[in-house]
Amino acid sequence: MTQAQRRVGLVLARASKVLGEEPYYHEFVEGLERVLTPAGVSVLVKVVIDRQAETETYEQWADRGRVDGIVLVDLAPDDERVALVNRLGLPAVVIGAPSTASGLPTVWTDDAGFAREAIRFLAEQGHEAIGHVSGPLAFVHTQLRREGARAEAEAQGVRLLHAEGDYSYESGRVAIEELLQGSPTAIVCDNDVMAIAVLDTLREKGLAVPADISVVAWDDSAQCQLAVPALSAMSHDVGRIGELAAGAMLDAMGGAAPAVYEAPAAHIVVRDSTRTPSPASR
Repeated sequence: MTQAQRRVGLVLARASKVLGEEPYYHEFVEGLERVLTPAGVSVLVKVVIDRQAETETYEQWADRGRVDGIVLVDLAPDDERVALVNRLGLPAVVIGAPSTASGLPTVWTDDAGFAREAIRFLAEQGHEAIGHVSGPLAFVHTQLRREGARAEAEAQGVRLLHAEGDYSYESGRVAIEELLQGSPTAIVCDNDVMAIAVLDTLREKGLAVPADISVVAWDDSAQCQLAVPALSAMSHDVGRIGELAAGAMLDAMGGAAPAVYEAPAAHIVVRDSTRTPSPASR
């Protein structure tokens, strides 16, 4: 391929409906393109139904010379895709914990530390029973958030409840139904879409946010500001994560030694969906 024809591939093994609901990857790809496009590199995105289809895509791309590099996301422990891209001879960048990368360059966010911050924020407001709506537990970043939330809940002496979602609106509705059985006074959700589903479900049940239950989202897309009430969130600069991934990709394509690129720290943005619970609601 000529310089102008270089491409970086990103495969998302998620239902198209879930991807359409979730703003994270739209912002992430925008960040990739801000760095790659001026360098003469385009981004090829493909949505597939499962990991097998993702593997087949990489093999086809490598066989046909369709891409010059791969961005890997949503890694599992001992993820087979790391060995695959090495076998195919494709430069690759991992978005996730360095422990998942097996020597590949990595863009890392401290998921465990940020989950601890979210639980600490709510515990310091006086919440004693906190629900956590996580993403799929097959993903390492979900496991790290779960471990961080559990560790901070133990340190703060609060009760932590857990329900698993898949980042979709419907899974958020199912998860909050499950969590309400444990009478939480606060909920942390692993993305904005599930947090909005929680808001809607609580409203339908006649529960007020934040008077009865506080809600904290993750990622802090524009959806958080537009929600009613506006959602407090663990705010990440997702676009910047995309930019870092693009820079790491250009380095990898240029033959640079693998490195860890640390993303900017997330932080709590406080809006109308959280407040200190009254004694009667504890």
